[in-house]
Amino acid sequence: MLQPGDRAPTFTLLDQHNNKWRLADQSNRRVVLFFYPKANTSGCTQQASDLRDALPRLQNITVVGVSADEPDKQAKWDEKHNFNYPLLSDPTSKVAKKYGVFGPKKLYGREYEGITRSMFLLSPTGRIEKSWWKISPGATAPELLEALDEVNE
Repeated sequence: MLQPGDRAPTFTLLDQHNNKWRLADQSNRRVVLFFYPKANTSGCTQQASDLRDALPRLQNITVVGVSADEPDKQAKWDEKHNFNYPLLSDPTSKVAKKYGVFGPKKLYGREYEGITRSMFLLSPTGRIEKSWWKISPGATAPELLEALDEVNE
């Protein structure tokens, strides 16, 4: 598992508009990188909407979401909710695996592999500042804002 101080794995993925998005291009900015299981589901919509609503308090911080959904599905979801930040497509879960958020899951007694809802706060130098594993949709934005308040005190 990635720990605070570890270098964040770099990656390039397509966003909801089929544009390449590179973590390396975000140098000198903090990045909130959140992983969600599936676009346009109730929990993921709550999580993404809460982060969208927190954007005014996240000045100089780039928010970006990642799931295995294809760009066209991400685009339809974004059009519906106006997230105003990149939603990245990781169809092979290669990036999710690098961050340790892909693995066995259980839902209604069925076992399968997928992305675990998680979030990382990355420093301007590309290191993990804080990580949240298996975070609930409703806790994502409040816990991020609380962590940022602690850092800025």
